[in-house]
Amino acid sequence: MTEQSNEHHTIERRLDQIDLNELCRGRSFHPSPVSWGDEVLYFLFLDRFSDAKEYGGFTDREGRPVDSGENGRSTPLFNFEDDAARASRSEWFESGKGWCGGTLAGLRDKLGYLKRLGITALWISPVFKQVTGSNDYHGYGIQNFLDVDPHFGTRQELRELVQAAHAEGIRVILDIIVNHAGDVFAYSGNERRNYNNGVEFPVQGFRRFSGEEGSIPFRTVSPEEEQDLWPDGAVWPAELQEPGNWRKKGEIGNWDGFPDYIEGDFLSLKDLRLGNGISDPSAGQDIGRRISGFSPSETLAHLIKVYRFWIAYADIDGYRLDTVKHMEPGAVRLFVNAIHEFAQSVGKENFTVIGEITGGRALAFETLETTGLDAALGINDVSDKLEFLAKGWRSPGHPETPEQEGYFDIFRNSLQDCKSSHQWYGNHIVTMFDDHDQVGVRHKFRFCGQGEQSYTLLPAALGLNLATMGIPCLYYGTEQAFNGADHRDNDDSYSDVFLRECMFGGAFGSMQSTGRHFFNESHEIYRFISRLSALRSQHLALRRGRQYLRQVSASGHDNDFHYPQPLGGELRWIIAWSRIFADREYLCACNTDPRHPLTLWATVDSSLHRSGETMSCLFSSDREQEGTSSDIEARNGKAIAVTVPPGGFVVYH
Repeated sequence: MTEQSNEHHTIERRLDQIDLNELCRGRSFHPSPVSWGDEVLYFLFLDRFSDAKEYGGFTDREGRPVDSGENGRSTPLFNFEDDAARASRSEWFESGKGWCGGTLAGLRDKLGYLKRLGITALWISPVFKQVTGSNDYHGYGIQNFLDVDPHFGTRQELRELVQAAHAEGIRVILDIIVNHAGDVFAYSGNERRNYNNGVEFPVQGFRRFSGEEGSIPFRTVSPEEEQDLWPDGAVWPAELQEPGNWRKKGEIGNWDGFPDYIEGDFLSLKDLRLGNGISDPSAGQDIGRRISGFSPSETLAHLIKVYRFWIAYADIDGYRLDTVKHMEPGAVRLFVNAIHEFAQSVGKENFTVIGEITGGRALAFETLETTGLDAALGINDVSDKLEFLAKGWRSPGHPETPEQEGYFDIFRNSLQDCKSSHQWYGNHIVTMFDDHDQVGVRHKFRFCGQGEQSYTLLPAALGLNLATMGIPCLYYGTEQAFNGADHRDNDDSYSDVFLRECMFGGAFGSMQSTGRHFFNESHEIYRFISRLSALRSQHLALRRGRQYLRQVSASGHDNDFHYPQPLGGELRWIIAWSRIFADREYLCACNTDPRHPLTLWATVDSSLHRSGETMSCLFSSDREQEGTSSDIEARNGKAIAVTVPPGGFVVYH
């Protein structure tokens, strides 16, 4: 083993230097949750979250105000009137293209902020060491799978972060990559190569740093060569330096064409050979056939050990597996099962592996069923239907025509899909409406980045996210109403950068600001989420209950109840749904009209209620409404009158 110059601990160069049994001996690992559907996830870009220099507007883990002058803190709280849109847009945007300065220490500093928000599990962008000199702040261009990127901190700091999070009741999910590494080698002539019917291209060599032409021989380096290359050149652990680990077939051209999207490089990131599958194009959509025809490689075995190591070393609670669509399903299945077995061996009985599965809902569900993944995210119509239902541009469900399928139709009667429990969807789909790249969605803007009314409608979207089936996930900054958006007109080139503003400010703060942070615990959206998360935690039905979209009526006449549908492309109405668990019904409702409060009759379960009983308002975006009651009347079976504030959300019980 060789000690890295900027570390006080040893970084292994080879996997055979790691003894997993020794790492686990005598330790007690943090247990898994009973159900991940009970959790509230929070996804953050580590580089964009916190640098631990902020003060004002938030408190520490013990609830004490954080003031200036403490440990070199120098970044004050953002004030909209004084700070928004003050930066040069071009300079501000350029600053967002590279490293901005968020760290593991900064994230640890904000655990109290996250706990008070109601977060119970952090999903952290990849922390692993990136190709030297690259702008891969996002973490998806790995050069060393066994170390933390020095921009973020050290391995020890990651371990300490997880320990501190566990002490606050927060679990940690790491974003990981198995499909590819960073741009660690150069093709001959240092030229870009495009996928061409599976042809392998000649490789010039491994790179010493980003963009370098590839001066390191494309083979496992000798011990003597290691001294010159470590830690920044080639790829690590050393087992990955064997040429057979790489497909070498150039960049994907057809992102939906098989086998292009399986065998090609993910843009400049180099594709790892996880095994041999069926090359027959007719096998493209036949996942079972592809799994049965798959034979794993040593590369896959190496990566399994890598990610077992991180569980053993840092007590990680789950993984978010990147780019599942681009992996052979047989490789996904073997990897997931191997990770589950190891996690169970150390007492993590419900370790989760959440797969990013683009390409549509049908493919996602089949992939889940055949590979053993625990849940899916990245299903583009989930975020689309949730966001634009709240904005009044989508059907909620129960349409007369298939083209109008709505958000609630995603969570169908589980028996229709041969699932034994109504809870299947609640535990297997991650729901969110803002994220870092919005794959499959043409627009590049956050919820609040589209139109002046979006902010008013944000509580409606959050109510749908936190009180419907699924594992809810919030994207960092949503609780501060971040409005990142690419507003260029008549231009098909959209930028992810606008979705990735800095919570800590720096040169790329949200709302085109600089030098101001956004950890404002007094923000009305932060407080709304905190209250709703607490309610969700207190009432099991809001997490696990059966779910029914409810008919509503303005008049209350029996023949006037209906499932709301857009008229002329818009729906400015109340959307109501019930969550029922153990004979307890909770009626939830949101208002997609941003200007007017609405009062309608909403259907409730006839078998659970009698006329003359009442249901009370447990929660409302207008707190003065809480505690009021509504009589249950014999309308459309049984119904109650509900009032929902403009763009708001309520829960009755």
